[in-house]
Amino acid sequence: MEKVIPGKYVELVYDLYEVLPDGSEKLVHQTDPEDPERIVFGVTRGMIEPLEKAIEGLEQGGHFDVRVKAEQAFGPYDEDQIVELEKEVFEVDGKFDGEVIRKGAVVPMMTADGFKINGIVLDVTAGQVRMDFNHPLAGKDVRFDGSVQVVRDATAEEIQPAGGCGCGSCGGGDCGSGDCCGGCN
Repeated sequence: MEKVIPGKYVELVYDLYEVLPDGSEKLVHQTDPEDPERIVFGVTRGMIEPLEKAIEGLEQGGHFDVRVKAEQAFGPYDEDQIVELEKEVFEVDGKFDGEVIRKGAVVPMMTADGFKINGIVLDVTAGQVRMDFNHPLAGKDVRFDGSVQVVRDATAEEIQPAGGCGCGSCGGGDCGSGDCCGGCN
């Protein structure tokens, strides 16, 4: 059987838990076996290093269970990722949609570099929208518990994707979703 080594195409199925301060865990994400996390090992950017180390050398069917400290997972919570944007940024055809842009809403946006990211609306005032662009698990320890579904040679297209982050599981390159093994954003 093939092993997870650099250049191999890998499909992962896992449960992602937030490790709470009291040591208990809360399930925050599950990959669907019909829509696994797809990576090219050693090529896909944004891979969480302890997760990458945990799957290296595994064969198809191999199990991994790894706890990751916040700093190595989704990073520390960064107050600089909270920004005030003018309401005009959110206008479509000259109109602000208060139904969509409301407190608590997750809004897909684009960085100046062309990367898709998600922001959470913290507040809407008369002239501005306060947004938080931290990953939802920033500042939190996590645990990945899962298995390797597929290991095979990667194709040239998988190694050099046409766009997005290269993980292939972001739904058309929507790396701001945070679904790329926690990376890409």
